[in-house]
Amino acid sequence: MRKTLSILPFLLLPSYLAAACTSGAPSTGIYGPGQGASGLAQYVVVMPQPANCFNGDIILFAHGYVPVGSPAGAWLSQLALPDGTSIPALLNSLGFGFAASSFSKDGLAILQGIQDTKALTNVIQELGIPVRKYFIVGASEGGDVATISLENDPTYQGAVAVCGPIGSFQKQINYVGDVRVLFDYFFPGVLTTGTPGESAINIPPALILNWNTVYAPAVAQALSSNPFATLQLLSAAQIPIGLDLHNAGDAILSVLTYNVFATNDARLTLGGNPYDNIGRIYHGSFNDARLNVMVARFAADPAATANVGAYETSGNLRDPLVTLHTTFDPLVPYWQETLYKAKVHGRAAKELFQIPVFRYGHCNLTGQEAGAALLLMVQKAGL
Repeated sequence: MRKTLSILPFLLLPSYLAAACTSGAPSTGIYGPGQGASGLAQYVVVMPQPANCFNGDIILFAHGYVPVGSPAGAWLSQLALPDGTSIPALLNSLGFGFAASSFSKDGLAILQGIQDTKALTNVIQELGIPVRKYFIVGASEGGDVATISLENDPTYQGAVAVCGPIGSFQKQINYVGDVRVLFDYFFPGVLTTGTPGESAINIPPALILNWNTVYAPAVAQALSSNPFATLQLLSAAQIPIGLDLHNAGDAILSVLTYNVFATNDARLTLGGNPYDNIGRIYHGSFNDARLNVMVARFAADPAATANVGAYETSGNLRDPLVTLHTTFDPLVPYWQETLYKAKVHGRAAKELFQIPVFRYGHCNLTGQEAGAALLLMVQKAGL
């Protein structure tokens, strides 16, 4: 039987989370694992101190989405949880070594993430670190990296996937696209720059360059000025906001930000437009008939949708996978967990352990919750 677990029993393990082990100085450098734009990636390896704290096992960490054009090292900010907990320090405190890669490509980099994270094992070998077992942990886009890696690579003895689009990557693409086209319907002209050919699937440079200074504030102003349109958008796009309506602006902006910064790179990476809403029937507005006639429609390029297949999970688990996901995640909704659960059958069902966290936000987790998920994964791996 598949299991959806409460995290509460595992929060009763303070002795593990308060271990005496600390973190040593990070080992950093450049390695050449991948086929990205440069074929190079940065690595960070952090080992527990004193040396006898090391339990022999390494956790490889796959980070989330980093927009193309981000400053070098931007991915390093993802090595801390929202409550300030350092992920390397947390893992080191439990006796695990930690290693992570920048990936050899920013943007949509799940395939590079799978390859580049695996290549960290070569870095660790070159550093002379003896390893008993490898585990993989990933957050957001990295959750897909971790899950696909565990499904296909016997190198890993277990995984934790946090708030990842592991149920259906195609549906994740469609969700983001739907939020954008529905926003443009309810708030026409707000995200218009005057650039010829601009659309929800063709983002002009002016929108990207001026997002934080001009367009994101314009979105926030539009949402607050027209609450009835905002409520219809939330309903038609099925954007989770939890029990607090004040989350609406943040939720909508988070998805629109992803549309603005990720769409062009996704088209380039996938060989065309993967978003399709030609046959979609939207519900939840005051006038659904008008909405479905007037909303912008886009047809996906067959080559792009075919290429999305490489980003999909299979549900074929041989080793334990623990998932940790906030129930009101506006960017990667919790229904991704439900879809993944439906993929897992037979013996593989015994390896899936899903932990819902009843909270608003994307990857909005604490160090205690992350540590508990990790300890559950280790327990199920038989250590």
